[in-house]
Amino acid sequence: MRLTPLQSTDWPRATPSVRSLEQSGLDDYSRLTDVALRRRLEPEGGLYIAESPKVIERALRAGHTPRSLLLMEQWLPTVEPLLERFPDVPVYVGSSEQLEQLTGFRMHRGALASMHRPSLRDPAELLADAKTVVVLEDLVDHTNVGAVFRAAAGLGADAVLVTQECADPLYRRSVRVSMGTVFQVPWTRLPAWPDAATLFAEAGFDVAALALDDDAVSLRDYAASRPERTAILLGTEGDGLSRGALSAATTTVTIPMLHGVDSLNVAAASAVALYALTG
Repeated sequence: MRLTPLQSTDWPRATPSVRSLEQSGLDDYSRLTDVALRRRLEPEGGLYIAESPKVIERALRAGHTPRSLLLMEQWLPTVEPLLERFPDVPVYVGSSEQLEQLTGFRMHRGALASMHRPSLRDPAELLADAKTVVVLEDLVDHTNVGAVFRAAAGLGADAVLVTQECADPLYRRSVRVSMGTVFQVPWTRLPAWPDAATLFAEAGFDVAALALDDDAVSLRDYAASRPERTAILLGTEGDGLSRGALSAATTTVTIPMLHGVDSLNVAAASAVALYALTG
């Protein structure tokens, strides 16, 4: 493991100190709070950021390859065993203040890793052996995307499929909220409707759209006689599902609510639906 300190350190394998926070090797970590910048850089640059030793460990166990690490020195003993297979990956070490100056936020979890982004899988391949999948249409909130992945991992979904405009599951906040489960659940992006609908139809899926509709079936009734293959279709936090998505659905399902509440947060709805269908 090659250590490149941002400041002088007594760590025995340290290389000469980095002279400036503007050094090219640190570009991956600069201005991480700028969401617009990350949306451009992460997919096109072929990288994503994993935060915290636990999340980094899950990424490595999933077979992802690190590009570099950035951390506070006290986390070195925790991180070192994770990098035994990557002796040439640089590890940048700095104080809390230096790391905050570089990234734009205080690193409470102590470690970041810039990871090479794996290639997206063919959606037809993911659907071939799946029984229960979650479909996210155009969610823009990274926290909700991460929470849906955590529900999918914990409640037994076989895959998550997201539309082209959906927030990036490998964005730093999505990964953190998911507790690294985005590395456990197979996922990919779908083509636009109606091509996506054709994929589900050819794989024999019933597409259950969670939406408010007078003719919707209650989740309890749908789960009682669920089809062998089910795709749970969830829409945006504000506008819900598009006309194209609703046209692609073979069934409309609703979660009955009380006290004048019309719906749940999309992540909560995914958990309720998965529990009903897989429990």
